[in-house]
Amino acid sequence: MDTNQVIFRKATIQDLDRIVLMLSDDVLGNTRELYQDPLPECYIKAFQSINSDPNNELIVACYNENIVGVQQITFTPYLTYQGGWRATIEGVRIASSERDKGIGSMLIRWAIQRAKERGCRMVQLSTDKKRPEALNFYEKLGFKASHEGLKLHL
Repeated sequence: MDTNQVIFRKATIQDLDRIVLMLSDDVLGNTRELYQDPLPECYIKAFQSINSDPNNELIVACYNENIVGVQQITFTPYLTYQGGWRATIEGVRIASSERDKGIGSMLIRWAIQRAKERGCRMVQLSTDKKRPEALNFYEKLGFKASHEGLKLHL
């Protein structure tokens, strides 16, 4: 793969099937996602909400017109850091056939640049503790495990 030919763009509804497939093709994702044809309505509704929100971007990485990666970036204003904005990166996945080719690094660097364009003072993300290799990946890109994150599933 020539990574110079990877492009990044905003996802469209036509991309949703491939996105959900990538989200489910993962050790953790296959226990929480439901990939089927047709896609459950919950994914369509979520996509529509993300797509209509100017502070949310669902971005796909494409190679030869094939979607090979995805991430969601949410831009949030805060009172802390003197009213600074933050970008939160979520739902990062690379197609299983395309992993370890540098696409993930390119995708995250693209998100960092996008955050700068939006005037963000910080980029944040979380990774499941069951994925130590993901933590190592993000640390190599300059992220620091500076906080303990907590979640409450409802």
